[in-house]
Amino acid sequence: MSNYANLPAPTPEGGLNRYLQEIRKFPLLEPEEEYMLAKRWVEEQDSNSAHKMVTSHLRLAAKIAMGYRGYGLPQAEVISEANVGLMQAVKRFDPEKGFRLATYAMWWIRASIQEYILRSWSLVKLGTTSAQKKLFFNLRKAKARIGALEDGDMRPENVARIANDLGVTETEVISMNRRLSGGDASLNAQVGSDGEGSMQWQDWLEDESADQASDYEARDELEARRELLADAMDVLNDREKDILTQRRLTEKAVTLEDLSGQYDVSRERIRQIEVRAFEKLQKRMRELAASKGMLGAS
Repeated sequence: MSNYANLPAPTPEGGLNRYLQEIRKFPLLEPEEEYMLAKRWVEEQDSNSAHKMVTSHLRLAAKIAMGYRGYGLPQAEVISEANVGLMQAVKRFDPEKGFRLATYAMWWIRASIQEYILRSWSLVKLGTTSAQKKLFFNLRKAKARIGALEDGDMRPENVARIANDLGVTETEVISMNRRLSGGDASLNAQVGSDGEGSMQWQDWLEDESADQASDYEARDELEARRELLADAMDVLNDREKDILTQRRLTEKAVTLEDLSGQYDVSRERIRQIEVRAFEKLQKRMRELAASKGMLGAS
């Protein structure tokens, strides 16, 4: 994907605000356009299609990256790692699975950011087991949930409760808390600069509920789309339903050539039926979404 060299890059010199303004110039993709771009990438390795999918989702990557401001790392670098995750998502995205790229990409973006944070914190010898990673990224949330807001070491009962909730030992909770608390860095200490002026640790604190809320939102959106799809399929006749299913709703898409043989018509006629069926399906899904008050569910 050589076009990735042309992506805008957040830099300390350029300033974060300038970067955020720049990526807003890239248009968002309609579902049909996204599908066709993804198909061209999968079937033809068309780098221009991949580039368009990446640039249209740079705002999503930046938004997710802004949720990881509580680790004292330069925001420009966190966003760059988010973009790496986005690129990996585009490489692996299968448009036939029935969900949008944004839903799929958020998991790759978060994984890339979290791995970067863990690498950056390796100087304090953070563990890398699954349980320790979970503790690292969830300790502050767990403390806030039970009201453990004391400075320094936590009370024994709070340590025990968090250890039980997160499936780690009490010793691990105490150790991690000391690394992430004011014992390692004052909330008023200056941290990395990215062109926005002098920043303090407390200015970078993460929205404690953002990640979990986004996770649930993504799951709910995917389930809602699946239900809408099942209901909306009734608008299609049997031939349209069969062709659309074989082309877009199966694990491995059937080729136009194979379908033209099945129905004894030209490849172009199959393509026309597929496109018309998809348009009818989209329209019906929008109608059903509107009737259920599900804005943006098309």
